[in-house]
Amino acid sequence: MPRFAANLSMMYAEHEFLDRFAAAAADGFQGVEYLFPYDHDVSELRTRLDDHGLRQVLFNAPPGDWAAGERGIASIPGREAEFHSSFGQALEYAAGLGSSRIHVMAGLVPSTEDARDRERRLDVYQGNLAWAAEQAAHAGVDVLIEPINPRDMPGYLLCGQRDAHEIVERIGAPNLKVQLDLYHCQIVEGDLTTTLRRDLPTGRVGHLQVAGVPDRHEPDTGELNVPYLFSVIDDLGYDGWIGCEYRPRAGTSEGLGWLTAWQGVSA
Repeated sequence: MPRFAANLSMMYAEHEFLDRFAAAAADGFQGVEYLFPYDHDVSELRTRLDDHGLRQVLFNAPPGDWAAGERGIASIPGREAEFHSSFGQALEYAAGLGSSRIHVMAGLVPSTEDARDRERRLDVYQGNLAWAAEQAAHAGVDVLIEPINPRDMPGYLLCGQRDAHEIVERIGAPNLKVQLDLYHCQIVEGDLTTTLRRDLPTGRVGHLQVAGVPDRHEPDTGELNVPYLFSVIDDLGYDGWIGCEYRPRAGTSEGLGWLTAWQGVSA
């Protein structure tokens, strides 16, 4: 049965960030994920995990200048050295936090670039991913790439599941995997059951995430039949984590009825 991790970048926003660990544990979560840990000392975060019996499931490598609009530097020509340095920092945090997964954001493609520029970006991206996977393998860490829908993140280099899987297959590193967010996938492609049945058995999916579509609230709101999708995931033998990467409509704890209901069904 899949395990659910609270995404502390979106959930429990009614608390200060460091207090969200306690809130997630109080609601029964055993794992957490979030975007970036780098504003906090690794020992401080580790203490929060240990104090509340939580596992660090996933976080992102540094994305460049987030405040300036950057959403990853892995595909930007000329910034390979910066990527290498920042990924080294991510590996240090992974070691300190006990996390075995790091998501590497691809970056944005300016609208002024043509197909040839895009191909160059893909070459840089794949070169950086191959290097990162090799470094991460020594630490027992998986590198993840995630297709993101163009409505939420216009211009993002990687949008489709097939594209992500082709990159992973092409590089061929066993610890390079795809992060399948059902929210993004539904917006871009739909046909989630077929995608799950096609991709989960390959072993190339390293992490799942979920949110309601179209408003990114609790998974039981909107157009997804999440009990059915969870049962498909269960039937396929996936025993990894599902990150709850959504914005609660009101209080986080008050909106967890969907999770309580599923745990009751699957018990």
